[in-house]
Amino acid sequence: MEYAHTIAVNARLLLKGKLEGMGRFSDEILKRITASMPDCHFIFFFDRPYDDSFIYGPNITPIVCSPPTRHVFLYYWWLQHSIRPILNKLKPDLFFSPDGLCILGSDIPQIPVIHDLNFEHHPEFHRFWARKYYRYFFPKFAKIAQHIFTVSEFSKNDIIQTYHVDGNKISVVYNGISQNFYPITEDEKISTRKKYTGGRPYFVYVGSLHPRKNIIGLLRSFSEFKKMKNSNLALVLAGPMYWGLKEIYHTLKSLSIENDVIFTHRLPDIELNKVVGSAAAMVYIPFFEGFGIPVIEAFASEVPVICSNVTSLPEVAGQAAFLVNPHKPDEVAMAMKYLLENEHETQEKIHLGREQLKKFSWDESAKVAVRILSNYIKKN
Repeated sequence: MEYAHTIAVNARLLLKGKLEGMGRFSDEILKRITASMPDCHFIFFFDRPYDDSFIYGPNITPIVCSPPTRHVFLYYWWLQHSIRPILNKLKPDLFFSPDGLCILGSDIPQIPVIHDLNFEHHPEFHRFWARKYYRYFFPKFAKIAQHIFTVSEFSKNDIIQTYHVDGNKISVVYNGISQNFYPITEDEKISTRKKYTGGRPYFVYVGSLHPRKNIIGLLRSFSEFKKMKNSNLALVLAGPMYWGLKEIYHTLKSLSIENDVIFTHRLPDIELNKVVGSAAAMVYIPFFEGFGIPVIEAFASEVPVICSNVTSLPEVAGQAAFLVNPHKPDEVAMAMKYLLENEHETQEKIHLGREQLKKFSWDESAKVAVRILSNYIKKN
């Protein structure tokens, strides 16, 4: 089939069973973009064997380029030495990069998605070479980009101020909510609690166990809550292990809450919906977020939310969450206690969460992306 235009895509984060924030964004946006632009040929560049479920339609051609990008050194090699020569030969109209990485020295117009600049503000939460890479290359990526997508007004303003980018060059494309998140039945809640906590009620955190996510602060907050309120509530941490685990285990032991904290590791969406939907509340208190998908997953599951009052989270949560200072464990603990003791207000927050959720739609976000991508390929 003859196609009017060609868009090359960085698809390296489309990893079956391992879709986190940026990977989920890639999956949800790309499946809609490719369906909405049937006259456009999409070339998906993977860095390892791919799953066929990510080849969403007949207008997609997958190309696997080694090496797998398991280290920041390999990001540069993959982009500059594996992909760039192919792009120079194919000459697509545009290179779209959902994880923000760009190709230097290429005359192909590029649109990256810069989700946030946490590495600029909290370099201590990244390993040495990772923060060196991000802080050296992302200002360059922002400069050469034809246009930039980001996932919140907070991140847009941060990119403008930090990298001195013209605001007209940046569009907000919000994250949305997966159809796999919805309220579950009381029987499902009972069986889920039995499975994970022996029947005990619990707070839940969803996300990677990473220093930026303030897991240590969450454990200290939970410990303070247990001191304030004589309760058998547990804390479920649902997410993959990253680094800083030694400190997590040391904190668990020092606070004597080893028997109250459950690690589920990574869960598929259907199981994660049950774990979130069965919780007394979602407690999500990272130091820095570009969006905060777990917040809206809790809204969709009709579970109350306690979240940080910093960066993008007030924008995403609106009036629907109990907002707290992530640097103050006592304040977080008080919010946990207050939520449990004030049923009327908690139910009002759940209602507001259902309304707030209407602001975030993958379909609407994809329409924004399609409009901008279409404008740029027509220019070229």
